[in-house]
Amino acid sequence: MKPRHLYLLWLIALLPVMILRDYTPNNELRYLSIVDEALRQGNFFTFTLDGEIYADKPPLSFWLMMAGKTLIGSHQMWFLSLLSFLPALVVLMMMEKWMRREKSSAYQPDGLLMLMTGGFFLALTITIRMDMLMVMFITLSLYTFFKIYNGEGTKGDAYLFPVYVFLALFSKGPVGILVPLLSTIIFLIYRGKIRTWKQYWGWKSWLVLLLGCGIWFTGVYLEGGDTYLYNLLVHQTVGRGVNAFHHKSPFYYYAIAIWYVLAPWMLLSVGLIITGVVRKKIQTETEKFFLTIILATFVMLSLVSSKLTVYLLPAIPFLIYLPAMLLDKFDETNIWLRLSVAVPALIFAVALPALFYIKRIDGISYIAVPLVYAAAAVISLGGLTVLYLLFKKKALRKSIRAMTFTLLSAIFIAGLALPRLNPYMGWNTLCKEAMRIAEEKDTTEYYVYKIPRPGSMDVFLGKEVMVASEEDILSDTLSGQLLLLPEKAVLNDTPIQSVISGKEQYKTGPYLIIVL
Repeated sequence: MKPRHLYLLWLIALLPVMILRDYTPNNELRYLSIVDEALRQGNFFTFTLDGEIYADKPPLSFWLMMAGKTLIGSHQMWFLSLLSFLPALVVLMMMEKWMRREKSSAYQPDGLLMLMTGGFFLALTITIRMDMLMVMFITLSLYTFFKIYNGEGTKGDAYLFPVYVFLALFSKGPVGILVPLLSTIIFLIYRGKIRTWKQYWGWKSWLVLLLGCGIWFTGVYLEGGDTYLYNLLVHQTVGRGVNAFHHKSPFYYYAIAIWYVLAPWMLLSVGLIITGVVRKKIQTETEKFFLTIILATFVMLSLVSSKLTVYLLPAIPFLIYLPAMLLDKFDETNIWLRLSVAVPALIFAVALPALFYIKRIDGISYIAVPLVYAAAAVISLGGLTVLYLLFKKKALRKSIRAMTFTLLSAIFIAGLALPRLNPYMGWNTLCKEAMRIAEEKDTTEYYVYKIPRPGSMDVFLGKEVMVASEEDILSDTLSGQLLLLPEKAVLNDTPIQSVISGKEQYKTGPYLIIVL
């Protein structure tokens, strides 16, 4: 099957999720709330969340979201999903192009299939975040560097390289420049060609970077003044890097995270890389460059104080494609290679029985709906098929493809179940019902109780919600207003139960809407 057919298959598999799912309250709705505030205030370079400075992220992704809201007239999941899907597609295409230039043997799509279904790469492809946009520009910059390194670069590549680096920085922050800078410099030192560094990081590159940053920081200063600029340049860089105020973790954090970041290919990928290093199988310039990118990114992120699993995303394409290149250097009947795929396949095989167990667990039992059962059945059947191919046929590559198509089929089927699951995963259904009731009851205020970070509900409601205290509810000062709260918040709260027991109630997923 040709790569373009695999891209189409990948899109079809993800399409239900990209269209039907609700926004996640913690991050995605927060970004949309930030975008709405920027549009209302007419800001372009500076952003706020509930009126407070939000300098955590550069503007590029917010600009794309603002453009979508302006052109379409509202936030649409299909459009916002494309902001991650299209960059992910570009990453896949660039890695495929890189691999085709490297391989002299017959083309095998293993790297493409593994990256399409690999852990966090897959998750971030369908999540509204800035990370995949940054990874696209990082990948483009590294590919352009390698073209110049091999003497295949054009005159335009000397400018494209720093442009890509700046856009990576402008998408997410300092990691966008640190990964290309450290990876390329360390690689040049490793290959004994550090004297050529000016070809990549000479005055042209720094002029592009300084000009881009100069325009950005000037815009920030004109809109937000000294306070915002200080927050952007000092608090969000030095603060996170040296003594994190958020997500502080020990240096070995990523040594643990890598095992689920690469799922289900973690054992195969890590095993091939380690074996490739030990047995000196990493021989070509491309393989050595990929290994340098992996190690440089891994060490750099481990030394930074603030840590999140998602920060490892720039290394994932190389953590997948390096093993895919090394796969040709090993006999696919090798027992340890087959076992590295058999372990996740065995987990797949028990997916359906596990779902019957999950159905009995409070808090997540809602996922046990017919289409999810069907998806779990596909995963279990696929896991058994993979085990058969591995141990009966000793066909490693066929087992990789079987596992990939199993995952994509299951994602497609489970995605169709999202309309039934959305009330438990987001706030769209809750807010629509609250608006309907508010219009019916002729009220305009919305109060929430024990719903974390409720400020982003304004994306749906069109106005800010009010946070109610227990005293407010018990004192009957909210008479006639709507109160939104999780059903579990009142299960063991006798005083509040006594207040709402005689009131008009509406249940939406795990939430209650009370007419006080």
